[in-house]
Amino acid sequence: MYNNIFVALSLEHGISDLALSAARQLVSEGGKITAIHVYEPPNSSVLAFLEEDAAEKSHQRAKSLLAERVKGEVGISSVLLKGQSAGHSITEYANTHNADCVVIASHRPGLKDFFLGSTAARVVRHAHCAVHVLRF
Repeated sequence: MYNNIFVALSLEHGISDLALSAARQLVSEGGKITAIHVYEPPNSSVLAFLEEDAAEKSHQRAKSLLAERVKGEVGISSVLLKGQSAGHSITEYANTHNADCVVIASHRPGLKDFFLGSTAARVVRHAHCAVHVLRF
């Protein structure tokens, strides 16, 4: 069905198995799946209160969590993006790397999501490809 699928993973929420499973069902024979996680570094005002190497340790932890998550997954590569907004980073990466589908999980929206918008909503609005949203 799709040749180049990006699966947006939130490693903190533990629903990546379902997102990867959905991507496996959607990928064409010979197509590729890329697992994406966005590392959002602490902003500068927060960094002032953290240890000097806290941001680097946090980045390395995200990198190792992503590597662990896709370890043993045949035919699935991974990319760790860095940005202040997960929705923006995922959309930009998908649009510039010829994705034909993004698979992303989303929670049921709460009141703040109607005002601020969720990551999945941003990807749906701005991606130049199909977006499969899994509701949890």
